[in-house]
Amino acid sequence: MLQLFATSGLINAVIAVAFGLLVISKNWRERSNMLFALMTVALAVWGTGYWMWLRAVQSPEALFWVTILSVGSVFIPVFFFHWVVLLLNKERQNHLICIGSYTAALFMSLFAFSPLFISTVSQKLYFPFWPEAGVLYTIYIFSIYIGLIAYTLFLLFREFISGNDALVRGRVMYILLGAILGFGGGFFNFLLWYDIYIPPYGTFLVAAFPFLLGYAALKHQLFSLKAIAAEILVFFISVVLLIEVVLSTSPVEVILRGVFFLTTAVAGYLLIRSVYREIEQREKIEELSNQKSEFMTFASHEIRNPITAMRGYASLIVDGTVDHASPEVKAVAQKILIGGNDVLNLIAQFLSKSKMELGQISYNSAPFDLGAAASAIADGYVPHAELRGLTLEKKIDAPHQYTIKADEGKVKEVIGNLIDNSLKYTVHGGVTVAVERHGVAVRLTISDTGVGIAPETLPHLFKKFSRADAQKVNLLGTGVGLYLAKTFIEAMGGRIWAESEGKDKGSRFILEFPPAV
Repeated sequence: MLQLFATSGLINAVIAVAFGLLVISKNWRERSNMLFALMTVALAVWGTGYWMWLRAVQSPEALFWVTILSVGSVFIPVFFFHWVVLLLNKERQNHLICIGSYTAALFMSLFAFSPLFISTVSQKLYFPFWPEAGVLYTIYIFSIYIGLIAYTLFLLFREFISGNDALVRGRVMYILLGAILGFGGGFFNFLLWYDIYIPPYGTFLVAAFPFLLGYAALKHQLFSLKAIAAEILVFFISVVLLIEVVLSTSPVEVILRGVFFLTTAVAGYLLIRSVYREIEQREKIEELSNQKSEFMTFASHEIRNPITAMRGYASLIVDGTVDHASPEVKAVAQKILIGGNDVLNLIAQFLSKSKMELGQISYNSAPFDLGAAASAIADGYVPHAELRGLTLEKKIDAPHQYTIKADEGKVKEVIGNLIDNSLKYTVHGGVTVAVERHGVAVRLTISDTGVGIAPETLPHLFKKFSRADAQKVNLLGTGVGLYLAKTFIEAMGGRIWAESEGKDKGSRFILEFPPAV
C-alpha cells in the first residue's frame, strides 16, 4: 500500500509537468499560461517530494522530502488563485489578496526547515514517517489552504451561475471540477497530521487537477478540441510509459521500456503534428470558402445592378412605353429582357449554392397553394416560350386546392428553374405545367417535347454540375440548378425526380409534396 501511495505522487508530478509544458508551449508570453506553468511546477515539487518521502528509509531523509513537498503545497493554492482571477478578469479587484497570499507563502518558505513548519516525523498507521505540523504550517492550512481555496471556489461558482456565455461556463465548470477533486483529494493528507486516522486515499484524485485545469486553459485559448484530445492522449500514454521506465528494477527493463517510451513519444509527436496540419488545412479551406462567398455576394451585387437597369430599359420598349419603337426593335428588346433574366437566374443559383455549402440556407415554411404559385411562375415564362417559337400550356384545374407547407420562395425558384430548363432543352413543340392530386400527395409535373434524357444520364441528373444532352441546343447554364432543386425540395419534405423515354422523346420533372395539415 505504501508503494501505491508513493507511485501516486510520482504520477501526479509527471502529469503536472506534462500539462504545464503543454500549456506553456502554446504561448509562453501569455500571463495565464505562465501562472499555470508555475502552478504545475509547484504541484510537481509536491508530487516528487511525496514520492521520495514515502520511499525514504531514515527519518532525516523523510523529514527533508516532507519539507520539500510541503513547500510545494504552500504555493499551489496561491498560483491557482492568481490564475483563476486572471482568467475571470478579476485580478484588479483581488490585487491585495494576491499580494498577501504571495507574501505569506514566501514567509513560510523562509521557515521551511525549522520546527515551526514541520516539527518532526513519526509512525502513523502503516506510514513510518508521517509528519507532525508546526505552528506556521497549521496557520497555513487554515488561512491559505482552506481560506484561499474556498474563496477561489466561490468566485468560480458565482461566475458559473451568472455567466451567459456557454463557452465560458464550460471552462469554469472544468476548473471547478478539477479544483474540487484536486484540493479535496489533497485535503485527505492533512487528516493524519491531526490524528484523524484516515489514509490519504484522496491523493489519487490529485491527478485530475492538472488534467482538467490544463484542458480548461487550452479551451480558454480556443485551441481545437481535436488537437487537445490528441495531445492529452499522447501525454497520458507517455506518462504511463515513463513511470514504467522509472519503476524498472533491472537494466534490461530500463532499456526495453525506455526504447518503447521513446518510440511512442516520437509516434505521438508525429500524430499531433498531423492533427494540427489537418486543422490548418481545414481552416484554410473555411477561409477560402468564406472569401468565395464574400466575392460571390459582392460580384452578384455589382453585376445585378447594371443588368437590372438594362432589363428596365428593355421592358420600357417591350411594353410600349417608348413611342415609335418598331416591331424589330421590340423583338430585340424582348431578347435582351430574357437574356437578363437568364443571367440573374445564374447569379441566384451560384449564391444559393455558396450559402448552402456554408450552412447559411434557411427555410421559412408556411402553407400556400402550389397550383397558384405554379400558374404565376408559368405566366412569367410565356414571353420566353414565344420568343423560341414554343407553347407553354397550363393544366391546373383548381388552382386554389393544392395547399402544401413549404418555403414558397424556394419552391417558386425551383419551378422557375425547371420551366426555364425545359424551354432551353426544347427545340420544337412546347412545355406543359400541370398540378394535380396523386393519391394524398400534391404533384406538380413539368413536361416538354425536347431532346429527352438518356437512361444512363437519369441517375446522375441531380448531381452537382450534371447536365443532360446539351449538344443539340444552345445553352447558358451552370449545371447546379437541378442539384439545388433536389436539395431544396427534399429539405422541405418533398420529392423530386425526372422521367424520360429516351433521347428526342421529351422529359418530365415531377415535384411531390404532402398536403398541408
